[in-house]
Amino acid sequence: MLPSNFQPSLPLAVAFSGGADSTALLLACVQQWPGQVRAIHIHHGLQAAADQFASHCQRLCDQLQVPLVQCKVNAQHAAGQSPEDAARRARYAALSDAVRTHPNLQGVAAIALAQHADDQVETLLLALSRGAGMPGLASMPAQWMRDGLQWHRPLLKVPGSHLREYLVDAQVAWMEDPTNQDEQFTRNRIRAQLLPALERSFPQFRGTFARSASHAAEAQQILDEVAAADLQGVLSDGLPSIRSLQGLSPARQSLVLRHWLKVQHQTTPSTVQLAELLSQIAACTTRGHQMHLKVGRGHVRRDGQVLTWAAED
Repeated sequence: MLPSNFQPSLPLAVAFSGGADSTALLLACVQQWPGQVRAIHIHHGLQAAADQFASHCQRLCDQLQVPLVQCKVNAQHAAGQSPEDAARRARYAALSDAVRTHPNLQGVAAIALAQHADDQVETLLLALSRGAGMPGLASMPAQWMRDGLQWHRPLLKVPGSHLREYLVDAQVAWMEDPTNQDEQFTRNRIRAQLLPALERSFPQFRGTFARSASHAAEAQQILDEVAAADLQGVLSDGLPSIRSLQGLSPARQSLVLRHWLKVQHQTTPSTVQLAELLSQIAACTTRGHQMHLKVGRGHVRRDGQVLTWAAED
């Protein structure tokens, strides 16, 4: 089930929720690299069944002789933040922190996550529904670096139904997340309503959608390289020069500004914010033209002949 090109650093940590997907990933990794797998369970505390999930994970890891590290996190969302985004951010931070600090995870340099082909389709459909650009259409990467760790999603080409069949054949139990049936969440509506319709009309849609996401990811990599080169060309003392930006086409300005904000400030402008920023840059023809725009999680200001960005207080 694991792809042949999935060759992570060992020992390997698996993010283990106790659900079918992560259970299948954990079992496959244990079979592939016995004695070299660790498990990390994130206890969000967001639902009544959280303690049951934690107990189940401990029992299964004991059976598989896999060391398990359990981490409790505060996944409450801030005002204006989606619960899913808050939980995701808390989960990634906890996984990174556990690998860096817990003695049972000493030597781990790679973490495997259990998102599969259906999750990738859902991500692409969500991106389309939001009018996303190329980064959104690229969906989830199969591997990347973050916090000095290798992160892997080896199951992105495996349908979720295959993972459950694998567990049934192996006679390994899993826990069902009760929130997966709650259709107030967009992903659950996609899973319950759209994926069956796509299956009927386009039986090969998982593979073709995955190819589209892969093409978008490849195109985005090229755009990132262009943006990085353009950014170096417009920097003045480490800050974007307004005059140099004005020498680029609007599309290249947009590309380099998104890259600057993402790489240097870890923030992303909305389409409306970026359009207003481009308009203000075009209007900067006199020394007296001031700029103070809400962009991402902070504000872009004009400081002489360059742009600065500062987070909100």
